[in-house]
Amino acid sequence: MAKPLIIVESPTKAKTIKKFLPPRFVVKASVGHVRDLPKSTLGVDVDHDFAPKYLTIKGKGDIIKELKAAAKSASEVYLATDPDREGEAIAWHLAEILKLENPKRIELHEITKDAALAAIANPHEIDMPRVNAQQARRILDRLVGYKISPLLWAKVRGGLSAGRVQSVAVRLIVDREREINAFIPREYWSITARLAKQQANGTPPVIFPAELYQIDGAKAEVTDGKTAADVVAAVKDAPWRVSSVKERETRRNAAAPFTTSTLQQEASRKLKFRVRKTMQLAQALYEGVDLGSTEGTQGLITYMRTDSTRIADSARESAREFVETTYGKEFAGAGRQFKMREGAQDAHEAIRPTSVFRTPDSVAAVLKRDELRLYRLIWERFVASQMAPAVFDQTTIDMIIGRYTFRSTGSVLKFAGFTRVYEEGKDDAAAAADDAADGKKPLLPKVTVDERLDLKGIDPKQHFTEPPPRFTEASLVRVLEENGIGRPSTYSSIVETIQARGYVEQIERRFHPTDIGIQVNDLLAEHFKDVVDPNFTAQMERELDGVADNGDDWVAVLRTFYDKFSLELIAAEEKLPKFEQRDEPTDEICPTCGQPMVIKTGRFGKFISCSGYPECKTTKPILKDTGAKCPKDGGMVVERKSRKGRTFFGCANYPKCDFVSWDRVVPEPCPVCGDYVVVKTKRGGTARFECHTDKTHDTSKMTGAPQTEEEELEPV
Repeated sequence: MAKPLIIVESPTKAKTIKKFLPPRFVVKASVGHVRDLPKSTLGVDVDHDFAPKYLTIKGKGDIIKELKAAAKSASEVYLATDPDREGEAIAWHLAEILKLENPKRIELHEITKDAALAAIANPHEIDMPRVNAQQARRILDRLVGYKISPLLWAKVRGGLSAGRVQSVAVRLIVDREREINAFIPREYWSITARLAKQQANGTPPVIFPAELYQIDGAKAEVTDGKTAADVVAAVKDAPWRVSSVKERETRRNAAAPFTTSTLQQEASRKLKFRVRKTMQLAQALYEGVDLGSTEGTQGLITYMRTDSTRIADSARESAREFVETTYGKEFAGAGRQFKMREGAQDAHEAIRPTSVFRTPDSVAAVLKRDELRLYRLIWERFVASQMAPAVFDQTTIDMIIGRYTFRSTGSVLKFAGFTRVYEEGKDDAAAAADDAADGKKPLLPKVTVDERLDLKGIDPKQHFTEPPPRFTEASLVRVLEENGIGRPSTYSSIVETIQARGYVEQIERRFHPTDIGIQVNDLLAEHFKDVVDPNFTAQMERELDGVADNGDDWVAVLRTFYDKFSLELIAAEEKLPKFEQRDEPTDEICPTCGQPMVIKTGRFGKFISCSGYPECKTTKPILKDTGAKCPKDGGMVVERKSRKGRTFFGCANYPKCDFVSWDRVVPEPCPVCGDYVVVKTKRGGTARFECHTDKTHDTSKMTGAPQTEEEELEPV
């Protein structure tokens, strides 16, 4: 008897769905895309409405054969690819390649039995405007990449490439670096008085700080030491009395549930996860986890690629019930819906747990360490978003001494509200310090107007303004989103691509542009202004939204872009000068010919080469010490690159010592047997220490647990 067939993208998702659906359903996975533009040619006919030439992806033959056989014998076919433009395009490609006459499109915003059955009961046709928007994006990216990259090969060096959105991200990083380099520090001074309120009955006085706030009624700006000394001299012997006391109640609301970008930012701040790792873990939580015999396999969170803060009424009601039961009715909020940012799509809910009653502690035994940490973050953020505001009693005390006003502000937490569960992280130390306004400033004594205070000391302190900070992955994603560049599904790939191309690098978790990144950016900015213009790129995103949401003509969008772009290409081919790569000098001498060695930049980064090239071809890698000792000869274990650019680890004494490892060797030996230990990174980004002799040896108590230092966990 023919059975209905459901096709999803991921084998993990297929496995989850198969477990909770009735056995009459057959579930298969396409394992991602089945067709794409060719790799070796442009694959776009610009003279005939940008018609794309799609080819079956290499290696997908057996999967397509299996899907064709299953579709042929199925009573009906449901295409359950991801609920976004990319997923819609995959559904269309499947319908085309499988020659489906009446495919039923269903969208699973969460991988649970109820959601799946509801989707199956309400199928719809493939949304061609969404498909066309994805096609237009893919073709735009192909036109930029395949037209500009050959120019870079000819004028700069081989192996370079340009990306439509990635180039804008590089420009943001380059521009920020130039802001930092051009920054001129400005001196300023703070002046803090230490004041005492005398207590009765011999109780020690209460001492509290007050900052210089105003001079002659205007905001205090002290820019040099002499002015600071004049202020101190004017007030240190004067009588200090309370001029005014203001007390008021303040409230602070919880942050909205996570969108893709805010999840990536918060996971970076609080968990030190890279953007890619966050998305890999979120994908695993969305696709399903085996919760045991009671619940079976279930998706734990809703779809993780979204820029909406909307939540379903049923989820909001469940959250209220949970909060009232767990914390008390006074902690339950008013059922907030959150205002979405301008330009956000509303195709999906915010990222939330599929069941608020599935607490992090209840699933701790079945989740991997980092999966649990991310799930806890998502769960706590969602629960807090539906809780009552935090309430503070805030006191402000002013003291006017002649021309100068000093102010002391204190705050006391009166009602915890949502902070009982969760508080949002901050991007940097300055922002975190600024957050002290709520509950973290000193508790001030009760004082009255005209009350005399004793000055215990006054401290002028010199400061200098600081340049804007370099971008982290989290802050770069935030700026991309704020400027309308990219979409939730592309943030992770943007961050990864600009690093993989060698245009930027991370040093202490901050982005620095490389020399080649600056050079390529400047060439593009001069000859292809639109390609690196954030405003133009954001406008292109809005036009693609118009295709998806309103059915706008996608060919017209491409034509408008390409008419100007093609002229810029012609001009660039004529005017773009050939760039002469400058080598960096070193103190080393070539062991072969005695000429100086220099640092060159190649496809896979920098290396040391003889300055006599091409007559002398002596080269050596720039080695990065890992801090570990070679288990064979006791030499340093260093990070190396293979000829194909793959990272591995080996002894610095090569070729005398041939020790190599594809996994990072750590300095600390195995606590059980003393052999060397490596960092093993699995699919999904999770990592653990593993003894080389016996992987069952207990390494859990080793210092520097790899899961907390994500920058050390790049799979090799």
